[in-house]
Amino acid sequence: MPAIPVPRFDVFYRHAELTRLLQDYAAALPGLVELRSIGRSHEGRDIWLVVVTDLATGADTDKPGFWVDGNIHAAELTASTACLYWLHHLAAGWPDDPQVRQLLTTRVVYLCPRLNPDGAELALADRPRHIRSSTRPYPFDEEPVEGLVREDVDGDGRLLTMRVPDPHGPYKKHPDEPRLMVPREPGEFGGEYYRLIPEGHLVNYDGLMVTLNPDKEGLDLNRNFPAYWRQEFEQAGAGPYPASEPETRAMVDFLAGHPNIGAAVSFHTHSGVILRPMGTQSDDDMTPEDLWIYRRLSDLGARLTGYPAVSAFHEFKYHPKEIITGTQDWVYEHLGALFWTVEIWAPNKEAGITGYQWIEWYRDHPVEDDLKLLKWSDEQCGGQAHVDWKPFRHPQLGMIEIGGWDKMNYWRNPPPHLREREAARFPGWLMQLGLALPRLEVLRTEVRALGEDTWRVRFAVANAGYLPSYVSKRALERKTARGTVFRIVLPDGVTLVSGREREVGAHLEGHAPKTSQLAFLPPREITADRAVAEWIVRGPRGAAIALAATADRAGSVHTQVTLD
Repeated sequence: MPAIPVPRFDVFYRHAELTRLLQDYAAALPGLVELRSIGRSHEGRDIWLVVVTDLATGADTDKPGFWVDGNIHAAELTASTACLYWLHHLAAGWPDDPQVRQLLTTRVVYLCPRLNPDGAELALADRPRHIRSSTRPYPFDEEPVEGLVREDVDGDGRLLTMRVPDPHGPYKKHPDEPRLMVPREPGEFGGEYYRLIPEGHLVNYDGLMVTLNPDKEGLDLNRNFPAYWRQEFEQAGAGPYPASEPETRAMVDFLAGHPNIGAAVSFHTHSGVILRPMGTQSDDDMTPEDLWIYRRLSDLGARLTGYPAVSAFHEFKYHPKEIITGTQDWVYEHLGALFWTVEIWAPNKEAGITGYQWIEWYRDHPVEDDLKLLKWSDEQCGGQAHVDWKPFRHPQLGMIEIGGWDKMNYWRNPPPHLREREAARFPGWLMQLGLALPRLEVLRTEVRALGEDTWRVRFAVANAGYLPSYVSKRALERKTARGTVFRIVLPDGVTLVSGREREVGAHLEGHAPKTSQLAFLPPREITADRAVAEWIVRGPRGAAIALAATADRAGSVHTQVTLD
């Protein structure tokens, strides 16, 4: 059997390399790791899904499922690294780690390291472009006729900033650190000022006016999900209709076709924060029981990862008067499964900046923060996070300088030497989330003779998981999770006297405490984690009867009883 591959976490894999790596895992661990393609991207690349579970203990669809994805946004490549890191953690831990063995014998992990292979491939090209998501032209398939087109004009493999002298410019050099550009003060005049323009070339430049062309590839796949989908005029990049894009549709089809999935995590970059629902409404409008469990599991994530866990609605809005919707709204709002977005990496925190608000900081912050970041670039990143300004003869603008912050390699993603450290934050939390999922177990079977050929058959099951079998109250409200479904399969010669061949029973609570020991009132249902089905059958002694029970998000169990 081939050895388990050891990925490099300081590099980002191109699609062909990623494919080979995932194939090597599947070849090294048959019966534990399976590689599937859940669809093809706009350009025809496979969207790979790694299914990780011990098939000796049951098929993946018979087990509670945990979905983890990354890299839905093109340049957010560390999201793929985080998925690969957890895959390797599971593969390497399988022989000896009891927590890994417990997870993979009782649950299934669905890992999609790169949901958007086309955009990632463009970001990793020799002359990269950093678009938001898919490479499909949207909303129009037209080349720009004027304006600035962002691209690597000097051919150094980076997209930086052009510094152009202009007496009306809004920026100036810091008086003590000329590499650093700082805002011009209100009413300030008589100095040396600059315009800062994204690196690129100008189409039909008239010598005066510069406008930034939007990318021809204007889709944002994270806005293409069905829940709260809105048209382009309300939510940019949403696509012509919900799940119109093959990448989004592949995920939607898979999750909708796998009702065993009870929780999901989506990796993005950057900000160094864990985001929980809801995205469209305040905590006051959220189902209280769901809010309580979200807070409990999010706080666990904060403790294990070092990332703060916050509400997307209250603390992570791009604009205070606007909302954004995406994967988390669909997974939680439509499916009723639990969902978190993880924004990997916080360069400002790395530089020693504290006490900031995630989005607000990017709108405005003191110049002292910029100086800290510049010092971090010099001391920890070899001076490459902030690239020194270098003269360049631009084909339209003449002599300018190119430099500034390398946002792709040091802001959107950590520098190479820190990528593994960031990815290593998450396995502990992901393991506990997976192990918290509901899990159906056979509690007891009974056969009692009621007469010479008449028998009562009882079948009891229990939820051994932390979460209830329905996972969230939202799932009950949306009717996306059924109660426990019991089935009896009778052999020839055995007939059913009472009961039905398929019975839908109760939902099962988990062992998560509903109240503290000091609560005013104890819970009324002490054994709400259990359910029982009963049938009366007529048949000969010795006949074997198959029994099964399924709770969508808690898995399936199968057993057999003998009339005796």
